[in-house]
Amino acid sequence: MPIYLDHAATTPVCPQAAQAAYQAMTEGFGNPSARYALGQEAAARVRDWRAVIAEKLGCLPEELTFLSCGTEGDNWAIRAAAEHGRRTGRHIITTAIEHAAVLEPVKALAAQGYEVTYLKPDKTGHISVDDLKAALRPDTILVSMMLVNNELGTLQPVAQAAQAIRASGSPALLHCDAVQGFLKVPFTPRELGVDLLTLSGHKIRAPKGIGVQYIRKGLRLKPLLLGGGQEEGLRSGTEPTAQIAALAAACEAWEENTAARIREIKEYALTALARVPGLEVVSPGDAPHICAVALPGYPSEMLVRDLSDRGICVSSGSACHKGKPSHVFAALGLPKRTLMGVLRVSFGPDSTKTEADALTEALIQITQSRIAMR
Repeated sequence: MPIYLDHAATTPVCPQAAQAAYQAMTEGFGNPSARYALGQEAAARVRDWRAVIAEKLGCLPEELTFLSCGTEGDNWAIRAAAEHGRRTGRHIITTAIEHAAVLEPVKALAAQGYEVTYLKPDKTGHISVDDLKAALRPDTILVSMMLVNNELGTLQPVAQAAQAIRASGSPALLHCDAVQGFLKVPFTPRELGVDLLTLSGHKIRAPKGIGVQYIRKGLRLKPLLLGGGQEEGLRSGTEPTAQIAALAAACEAWEENTAARIREIKEYALTALARVPGLEVVSPGDAPHICAVALPGYPSEMLVRDLSDRGICVSSGSACHKGKPSHVFAALGLPKRTLMGVLRVSFGPDSTKTEADALTEALIQITQSRIAMR
């Protein structure tokens, strides 16, 4: 098995989630919309699973809509918010370091005539609330700000953004991509003050193919999909019962001290990595599981390949970049040599100090090999 240190990209499915999915596929496989007993049993289970997830998130079960992934949730939130505010204005505020699942639909709306303000981070990767206050306008209809940046691990001031929006009297909806924050940092949608919030199961040891959209009670949005009326008519289509079961199980399996254990490993890793000649810490990460480092002069993709050859999995940024330069790291204004050598290292519940040591030793060997070749 490789040493896996890319948990921000995806996580291994935990045994509890895998077992729950298997049972849902083989024993409780009924269609929740069917009127006979097997279908109604499946519908009851979906209600129970929704309640489990809602309890973990700290919201009402009826405020959750099941989706296929975080990208679907981000896209829906942005397009639905634009539709919701179409009579008020056509101005959107987001940040320059959002996930592509936010930036691309915003870009598409800009092509349709919407005006977009991109808030830039400071050199540490944090967005300023004062910049948001300055950007708010009477025609602002949406602010989209992620909770935890997926490449830097920085926490963004979502709750303060909500307060600023309300204090200004703006009618703008606030959307939060909380994919990297759920179960890693403490929050509830009410505490954040958001109207819309997006989650993804495969970041917390559930399978790929399941996401969740929080929609504040009382907020009426245009449905994402039309059809049989599932998910209170907001997203028609037969419910993915196995994935929902797995997500609920993964939530229950996530222990209260898991985030603290992950943080301990990350901090140990950052201390160990300080032994690598020339290594710079780009972001230690506010969240417990993500940090970014750089080896200036060593191309990131070369480092990723060399580490992979040694059985170690890390990334040069979001998996969605597919090898392209990261807009997140570029937004920090890093020197070019540093920017080209950035690595994201991210940890999970099963990460160990031994794995952190192995990464450190591998990077030391890579730098020593380069020095020997000169």
